[in-house]
Amino acid sequence: MNLLQHEPALRLGCFFAIFFLVAAWEAWAPRRTRDLPRTLRWPNNLGIVLFNTLTLRLLLPAGAVGAAITAEKQGWGLLNQAALPSVIEFLLALVIFDLVIYLQHVMFHAVPALWRLHRMHHADLEFDVTTGARFHPLEIVLSMLLKLAVIAALGPSAIAVLVFEILLNALAMFNHGNIRLPARLDQSLRLVLVTPDMHRVHHSVIPRETNSNFGFNLSLWDRCLGTYRAQPQHGHTKMTIGIDAFRSRHDLRLDRMLIQPFRGRTPTYPINRDR
Repeated sequence: MNLLQHEPALRLGCFFAIFFLVAAWEAWAPRRTRDLPRTLRWPNNLGIVLFNTLTLRLLLPAGAVGAAITAEKQGWGLLNQAALPSVIEFLLALVIFDLVIYLQHVMFHAVPALWRLHRMHHADLEFDVTTGARFHPLEIVLSMLLKLAVIAALGPSAIAVLVFEILLNALAMFNHGNIRLPARLDQSLRLVLVTPDMHRVHHSVIPRETNSNFGFNLSLWDRCLGTYRAQPQHGHTKMTIGIDAFRSRHDLRLDRMLIQPFRGRTPTYPINRDR
């Protein structure tokens, strides 16, 4: 229970530790040449992280961990009714949550109104550790509401929820890193986990590549559900990152990111669009 009492400090500490580790890795062994200065992108990308954190604390102060504690006390959810060993419940909760996040990600690409929110994440013109935390606040709130619904239905332990939240955040920064992995290591890792080379394909400007590799943690879902794409058409060093609609440096500003879902026409962006 001590870990849960220190949840904010623990999550913040893990965020900074992983962020600085991946940032240092990017400086030491970058996968792609950086075309835009960090001073242009990083203050805005990190600014949206701070904005999202404050928004969640204001609107849903208890968060996912608080919901899990309530579910345990009230006996809500399938796992609170099942007589499974604690380790099995813990691992099952992590896997189910990861599947839910995968399906949520697919949904945010498949539904035009949701794509308007999610496209802010894709509109980054570079692909690095800060991209992994660049999401519109409305998407963050909707994602949290989905997690709360899953927690009420599933009844995972609060520890499992805390561990998953930390893993999701850490692996999102890792698999968005502009980092070079040896080819054999990448191929071995992606049998289980989403690697930067695997997820970078998802940030391609080409729609059929954008509509692939939706996983954040486990690569299992993309492989089993037919959304896996091994490599980008133009290779990792020459592929174009982003989306066609927003390619101006001005669109990288925090104020422009916040209003981006309300700009332009409602897009039609079906999952199986092939172009």
